[in-house]
Order: sequence, then structure tokens, then C-alpha cells
Amino acid sequence: MKFNSLLLFLLFSLIGFSQNGRVTGTILDKEYDNEPLVFANVLIKGTTIGTSTDDFGKYSISLKPGSYTLIVNYLGYETKEFPFTLKANQTVTINHTLEASGVQLNDVVVVHTVSKESESALLNEQQKSVEIKQSIGAQELSKKGVSDVAAAVTKTTGISKQEGSGSIYVRGLGDRYNSTSMNGLPIPSNDPEKKNIDLGIFSTDIVEYVSIDKVYNSRMYGDFAGGNIDIMSKDYNGSGFLAFGLKSAINTNAVSNKNFRLQDGPSFLGFHNSSVPSNVLSSYNFENSLNPHKESPWASGLSLAGGKRFNLGEVSRLSLFASVSFDNEYTAIKNGIARSVNAEGVATKDFNKYESFGYNTNTTGLFNLGFKINNNHKIKYNSVFINSSSQSLKEYNGFVADVTQEDGFIRRNEYIKNSIFINQLLGEHKYKDRYSANWGISYNQVKGDMPDRTTNTLKRNSTNDFVIANNSASDNQRYYQKLTEDEYAVSLSGDYKFAKKEDEFKGKITIGYNGKYKSRDFEATQFNFKINALTPGATTTIIDPNNIDAYFNETNFNNGYFTINTYNGGVNSPNALNPQTYSGLQFISSAFGSVEYQFSKKFFAVVGLRSDQIYQSVEWQTQVDPIGDKNYFTKVGVLPNVTAKYELNDKQNLRFGASKTYTLPQFKETAPFIYEEINQQKIGNKDLYPSDDYNFDLKWEYFPKNEEVIAITGFGKYIQNPMNEVTIASSSNDISYVNTGDWGYAAGIEFEGKKILYNRSNETINNNISGGLNISYMYTNQELDNEKVANETAFNTTFTEKNTSFSGASDLLINADVTFLKEWKKTETNLMATIAYSTYSDKIYAIGTQGRGNIVEKSIGSLDFILKSKLTKNLGIGLSAKNLLNPDFKMVQENPNSDITIQSFKKGINTSLSLNYKF
Repeated sequence: MKFNSLLLFLLFSLIGFSQNGRVTGTILDKEYDNEPLVFANVLIKGTTIGTSTDDFGKYSISLKPGSYTLIVNYLGYETKEFPFTLKANQTVTINHTLEASGVQLNDVVVVHTVSKESESALLNEQQKSVEIKQSIGAQELSKKGVSDVAAAVTKTTGISKQEGSGSIYVRGLGDRYNSTSMNGLPIPSNDPEKKNIDLGIFSTDIVEYVSIDKVYNSRMYGDFAGGNIDIMSKDYNGSGFLAFGLKSAINTNAVSNKNFRLQDGPSFLGFHNSSVPSNVLSSYNFENSLNPHKESPWASGLSLAGGKRFNLGEVSRLSLFASVSFDNEYTAIKNGIARSVNAEGVATKDFNKYESFGYNTNTTGLFNLGFKINNNHKIKYNSVFINSSSQSLKEYNGFVADVTQEDGFIRRNEYIKNSIFINQLLGEHKYKDRYSANWGISYNQVKGDMPDRTTNTLKRNSTNDFVIANNSASDNQRYYQKLTEDEYAVSLSGDYKFAKKEDEFKGKITIGYNGKYKSRDFEATQFNFKINALTPGATTTIIDPNNIDAYFNETNFNNGYFTINTYNGGVNSPNALNPQTYSGLQFISSAFGSVEYQFSKKFFAVVGLRSDQIYQSVEWQTQVDPIGDKNYFTKVGVLPNVTAKYELNDKQNLRFGASKTYTLPQFKETAPFIYEEINQQKIGNKDLYPSDDYNFDLKWEYFPKNEEVIAITGFGKYIQNPMNEVTIASSSNDISYVNTGDWGYAAGIEFEGKKILYNRSNETINNNISGGLNISYMYTNQELDNEKVANETAFNTTFTEKNTSFSGASDLLINADVTFLKEWKKTETNLMATIAYSTYSDKIYAIGTQGRGNIVEKSIGSLDFILKSKLTKNLGIGLSAKNLLNPDFKMVQENPNSDITIQSFKKGINTSLSLNYKF
């Protein structure tokens, strides 16, 4: 409280007496029944002074006394000029209703739509908002050639993505510290190991803009420390249209490999699902072959979108928008290496040849229905269905201690199919000029399947031929995993404005309620193929790695060469086919409120308070605990927060934010379930408990011109009892989740800049060169306490160091891009070219234990080139080339003598050609 009082005193002391006057007004949209025109440009002619209208069409500009001309315009609308004279301390009001100019927008599907897709609109909102936020819209995503939300958010300041996944890190904080929502309502995860949904499955085709909140406010759930990613789906208000697009793409690694192979079973469209066989313990009865098949790795894509508006009387209208798209991609890793090493630096697994072949699909459908009852009441329904699949065939050649000799062989076939169905009903209501209400309800369902994952292990015999490995029954296995999660959410809030002066309200009170109910059911079955060493030929049959069906078949099963067991036993066990299970339940009930007040013409502040009532439980029956058990925890989170904005002038803001939040354990982290990978296995910890987080931000931002911004942010975070993924002291070196110490903190500074480097226009041609740069530097540190872990859990740890950085945190993140745009106004055609570069410094992948150093992901840089052109009024073409530098992705195990490379590979260059047509 002392700190907040001091801050308010310092900000008030900056407020001086001003002799300026002010021009204000409201801009309406004649095309839409005189509704407020949001983000219309309002400029003072002959100067760089200007602003844009807010959500209510209002604007306000402070000026010195004198004579001026006000210019009001909006893209696709008329431009109007209004001369006026302003005296000291005078307020001049200029209202106007803009009409459409009749000229369609270039390369924009929805005509005359007031949206937040453009960079200028989002920057205007960022400048005007009291809260600290950052957004990236569809226009900027298109310019940078971004195809999914995971890649989109990495183009913003202080955010990086984990290699090979859609998991993101915000200011060095990983999955557990972040949250995800769509249109302000929460959405569940599609991965049992993750808190957040894989952002890579969201195609930017359905996105209007993505908002990144790194500073907490009362409207959000308190499980927040890094950031909240809010995906705003496309809305539609324009005249009718129909558009389609085609795409073809290749990955250089995949297309250059003449032996590109994938597993048997999964379909081209990515909807295939294999059920768990019922009588497999007494007969060999599996649906899919173990032998790979060759593929032609040429990717393709198809999209279709359309919208229509129906007027229902003088004011009411119904708007429909729908889109569907299918994309696929082929990936490959060749000439890679993969290792695991012990504390002495000796390799326990040394795969000198590691190859991977992948095929991914994404099918996305969006339906949006908007009903405008009148100018004060609107209802919207959003429905999104996404089916994503990821198929991989990974081959490891080399040495595994106690299993294979040199040139041993392991193949892992994995197919993951996730579908998410999001349904949202949203309402906006205004009552007179003081009252407004917003509400939303949602039902979301996620189904995540990993059907028939297979692992086969071969070793060399005395004649250097491959035979089946027989060290452990799990060396050869088939695995089935299924997850279903249902989530219900409700959001209610109401605003009351007060302290009206000069047609403006100085204050606003907001109160609201959030509720979320989530249930998860997870089950997994693993069939281990135990080789019978007593049967002649069972351990000596020579195997071709590309014809493993020659050994694992019904004939050899009937001959007793191998038996099939689960964790519950074999054919004679009555419970053998019972899967491992866990069920999770989470209920959060929240009340919140905030007061926003404009203390002067320059100083604004919001003070908020939220209370979260949390219940979370997990019930299980697993290999680790066959009898089964249950645990739960409750928590009451009382979360104060404050944000403040001081307008240094019409172009500069100084912002401050502080808050308390918390971090919850995830379902799988608290269930004692073992998940096996080739190089590691993970197990849950029932003793894991929540962390508390304290957050601080201070930001200066400068908006020199329209579409330009320069901003510098300093931030700090303090975390009590941070949770980490660590290697526990066990015979198998399992990985688990523990509260590793009493404290952890992160501090850093961010820079963001967007600049128009060159701009020359006339009546026929527009030439424009723009650039963007964002840089983030941060320092993180946390305590590692073996004694704390031993006292609070059933596990033991042997951390190599007493403190270390957060895993996933890069000290330095850089994103830069330059875009050239040339438009021919008469023919409504254009050409746009973008070069984008990003890089991150070294970051910890896993914390070091048992004398070993940290596993570190080494720094890499990525260079992309995107070329787009609108050839005619309706026809467009695009070309992109990504990862042009094709760097070595490398991870090393830090050791006292020297770092040891444990993984290295190249991803290849991705190129694509697209064609789109709009009717």
C-alpha cells in the first residue's frame, strides 16, 4: 500500500496546469444505421497530431489555441474536412456521420467492416486503453506469412515457442504459468501433459486478432503469471462474399528423401482412429501393420469462406460467416543424432543416426452468427471445430546400454489425433449512457487420442544380423491412449459510469462473476510383447527392420514365440484388459470488481480485486498404484491488482501494473501415471501444490504516427514455491513434477518498435516500406532445495546446483521484419514482400541433477521470406520460403569437462505457393 500511495503521489505531481483547448466529438457510420464508427482516423491537417475513435465512436484531441482544420476519414469511406478556431481552455465539439465512398478495399475480404484486423486499429486501441496489452491482427499475420496462432504470438515481444510443439513461453515462463481463451472465455487443453491447448492447431484463417495480456486484470482467472493468450475469432458485418484458396507446399528434407516412410493405419485427412482390440491377449488381433509404407511428401491445402448480411427491418440485422479449411504438411529430420549421458558424461544411449518422418493435418471449421437486435443489444454465437493430427515415424540407430550393441535399432511410430469443439454464446447490452452488460456462456469438448503407438527394438547378433531385443517386455509394445475433457464456463459483468463532466464520464465501476467446471477422463493401455527365450527360434530369428510383421504375427504368437501382457498381467489375469485411468475434476467460482477513474486529463487508473474459490481433485488407478487412490486440494485466491496510465502528451504514455496471482498443478502432474518416451519416462506427484505469484510492470510507449510505435517495458515476477519438471533419484531416472524451492524470480526489459521507413503516394500509386523490431532481455533465477523436496514428497532429488534459471527461458529474444508494399489504386492490385528474422539465445531444457549439468537448447536463428500479390481485383497469389538459414537445432548436456551434444538435426526449408479467388 505504501508503494501504491507513493506511485500515485509521484504521478499526481506531474500533472500541471494547462492552457490548451480540446476538440472532441462522435463519428457515426451511415452504412450501419448510424452506429459508432470505431477506429476512424481523426487528424489535424498539416500536422502529425491525430487520434482515432474509440469503441463508442468518440475522439478527443488537446491543442494549443489557434485555427485548425480537422480531417476525418476511414478506409473505404469519404474524407471530410472541418475548419475551426480554438481558444484557451475551450472545448469545440465536431460530430459527423461518414458515408462509404463506394470504392472497395484492396485485398480485404470483408468490405466496410469495422474490425481489429489492421495494425493501425490495434495500435490505436493499445494507445487508448488504460490496461497494458499487446495484440497482433490478421493484417500483420498475413504480412509475416504466419499460418497458426503459435507462430503468431512468437512475433510479439518476449514470447518464444518450444521446438517441435505449440507450447509457448511468455517472459521465460512456460505452459503452467500461462492461460488461453477464445473471445474472453476459457478453452481446455488437447494434450494430457499440458495446461494449455496447442496454439499450433488454430489456423489464422479464423482469427481476427490475437491479444496477449502480460499484465493481470480482474476479468481473467487468477491462474496466471506469464500471460493470457486470447484468440478473437473473425466476426462479419459486410456485404455478401464467397472466397476460396489453394496451396501447395514442400519441405526440402522430406522431398529430397527418396525413402520417405510413414506408419500404417492413419488416413490422409487425419480422422482415423484405431480402437483397443478386445481379445488380443489370446490371439494376435491388431488392426495396423508394423511395417512402414512409402509416401510422396507433397503437401496441399484448401480453404473456403463466405458471409452474408440480412437486414431485418430498419435497425435489426443478421450476419452469417462460415469458413472451412484443410492443410497438411510433411516434415523430415535426417542425419540427426540423439544421446543420453550419465553424470560421468558416459552415453547410456548413443544414437549416431536419428531420422524422423512426419505428416501433420489440420481441418478447421468456423461458424459465426451475429444478431443485432438494435443499436444497444447484440447477440453472437461462435462455433469452432478443429481436428488436428500428427503422425511420426522415428528411427534410432546406435547403442542402448543393456539392450543393444552398436548399430542397434529402435523404431517409434506415433499417431496423435486431437479434436476440439468450441461453442460460445455472447451478449452485449447498453442501457442509456451509463449502464452496460456483457455475458457469455460456453461448452467445449476435447477428445485426444493416441491410437496404436508402436515401439520395436532390434539388436545385432553374433553374425551382425538384426534379431528381436529381449531385455525388457516393453522393448516391443503397442500403446493406446484416450482423453476426453468437457468444460463449461460462464462470464457475467456489468459496468456503471459515473462522474460525468463535459459529456464524458470520468469513472466506471465493473462487477462480475466467472465460473468454470472442467472434467477429464483419461485411460491408457499398453500391450507388451514378451519374447519367449525357451521357444526355439524365438530369440534368434533374423529380422528385416522394414518387415517386422514377419516376426510379430499370428503364426508366431500361436507357436509361442512371444506372449502379450499388460501391466495387469496376461491372458490368465481377469483384469488384464483394464486400462490405467485417472479422472480429474476442477471447479472455479469467481467474483470480481474494479474501479476505473480519470483523475485528470492525463492520469487514469484501475484498481481491481478478484476472489477465486478453487476445488481440484484427481482419482487414479495406474501401474504405479494398481489399487488406486484420490487426492484433492482447495484454495481461496484473493487477488488485488492495479494498473495506471499517465499521458505524458498526446503521443506518449507511461503505464504501471502490479498484481498477485497463483499457479495450479495440472491433472496429470498429480496422478501417479507413467508415460514412456524413448529417452525418458515421466511420473506424476500427488504431493504437488499451487504456487503464488507477484507481478510488476512499468512501460513507456510512444506513437509517433499512425501505424508506428516505440515502447520500452521493465517487468519483474516473484514466485513462491515454484513448480518444475525434474529428474528424481530413482533406478530409472524418472522425471516428475515438484515444488523445487521456496522462491523464484524473473526480471527483464522489452523493446518494441514499428516504423514507416518510406512512404510515397499519389493518386494512382502507393509505395510503402515498413519495419518492425522487438527485443526482450530477461534474467531468471530460482532456488533448488533437495531437503524441501524430500520433506514434502515421497521423492528425492539431487540437484547439481543450488539455484538455476527457469527452464525454457531465453535471456535474449529478437524478432525483426521489413515489408515493402506497392499498390496500384486504379486497378486495385498490389505487391507485398516481407523478410522476417527471429532468434533466441540458449535456454534450459531440463534442470541438471546427480552431478550432471543442465540440458541446454542452443541458440538458433530463423529467416523467412513472404511474397504476396493481388493480380486482379479478385485474384491473389502468394509465395513463402521459411527457415531459409536451415540452422542446426542442437541440445547439449553441460558437464564439468566439456558440453556433450545429446541431440542435433536440421528441419529443412519449407516453401509454399498459394492461390486465392474472391467472388
